[in-house]
Amino acid sequence: MKTGTISRRTMLKSVGGVTIGLPLLEEMLVSSATAAEAAVPVRAFNVFFGLGIPAPLQTEGFDGVLEPLRPLADKLLIMRNVDQIRCDESGINAHYDGATGSFTAEPPDGEARAGGPSLDQVVRQSLYPEGLPPEMVPTLIGGTFFRRSRVGRYVHSYKHDGTVAGTMQEKPRDLFDRVFGRVGTTDDPDARRQRLRRSVLDAVVDQYKFYTGANSPLGATSRARVADHLQRIREYEQRVYALAGRDPDSPDVPPPSDVAHGGEADPGGMGIDITLEELTTEWRLMADLYALAIQLDRARFGSITFLAAGERIRLTGDYEYEGRKIFHFDDAAQHNATGDQGCSHEWWHKYNPEKQNEQLRAHAHMKMREVAYFLSKLDDPDAVEANGKTILENSMITISTESGDGRHNDVKRELSGVFHAITGANGRFKTGEILDLNAEGIDVYNTMIRSMGAEGQLGPADREMRPVDAILA
Repeated sequence: MKTGTISRRTMLKSVGGVTIGLPLLEEMLVSSATAAEAAVPVRAFNVFFGLGIPAPLQTEGFDGVLEPLRPLADKLLIMRNVDQIRCDESGINAHYDGATGSFTAEPPDGEARAGGPSLDQVVRQSLYPEGLPPEMVPTLIGGTFFRRSRVGRYVHSYKHDGTVAGTMQEKPRDLFDRVFGRVGTTDDPDARRQRLRRSVLDAVVDQYKFYTGANSPLGATSRARVADHLQRIREYEQRVYALAGRDPDSPDVPPPSDVAHGGEADPGGMGIDITLEELTTEWRLMADLYALAIQLDRARFGSITFLAAGERIRLTGDYEYEGRKIFHFDDAAQHNATGDQGCSHEWWHKYNPEKQNEQLRAHAHMKMREVAYFLSKLDDPDAVEANGKTILENSMITISTESGDGRHNDVKRELSGVFHAITGANGRFKTGEILDLNAEGIDVYNTMIRSMGAEGQLGPADREMRPVDAILA
């Protein structure tokens, strides 16, 4: 029986720093529509994918490489003809300046700084000037990437001074620990070994028993949902840690990842060999964990990257979508080249609008499939909020990339027509449409942040604001 409301911020906490959020329960819902809207937090996330989508391919809509976004079409606004020319920095290319300009609309300030803040951080710092609640991750940055060089290739969340808004978690284990805390200290070898034998849920077991037991303030339906919810966390944990003594009925733990990270991520700029299965398995675990952090209200701002700017991988494997084979990836063999010249990166430099560009199309289609995978996790029944909409519908999620073409010999073509898409942000922006904006990215971004109630604007203070009202609901 329902005994009254409990806070949406209710957490299971341990003295060791473990924090587990609860899912949205009926006891957290409030009666009035106004209060329900107020209970939905403001969120802003940037989703980046590398290498871009040539502008001519964008004109094909969902009949081309954007096909995997079709199931979410009613909840996205696709924006074409967005110009990022002002992000150009002489002497470098869109792998650097276009990538850093995504979500900032500013050229980079050196190799490790952006020229200004990113969308998510403008909203965060304006609406939460005193900071988020202490149990939350201030800015969550994650992703699967391999091209390391300049930071702007893979980090897409920046403070007002252009410095990165947080450390990037590129391994699922690190992201899990960042969100849920650790058992033991990281510099204690015994504690690290213990970490592999214990679950973070062990640290909050007494609170778990309280919320699922006879004296719980929750009704039977909510108690069952809490139990299912914590089991789901347990299963995610088992996917990132080889836990001993796990429930024999739980999913099998995959073998340790062979995907390169750190200094091995792109040795000498020559790229790495990776299978489609290796790439998507790691990305989807990362996407699952990131989405779970949002669902648990552990993160409201940040960015996630699927393949960095100028990514250099030699991908192999059969690519299927909705039961049909799209393509067989074998980059090096299809380029008839080795090293960096055999990477998928080269298909963009070889792009020719007069040709079919079969390989590029397959890679771009695959990127959209994986972006859609992440977005769909925020649109399932577990992501429904107090106002009846999903997290995907309530949040400002901006999807973008580094370039509109890929060929470096024409900066106007390279930084024009850069793909953008946004979600509705709880009714602020149009969705279900594909618009040709013919606008500068800085004006699109400033329109977005003002609609979110944030103060200030991106770019020079004396630059005339040109609102792009076409994107507003």
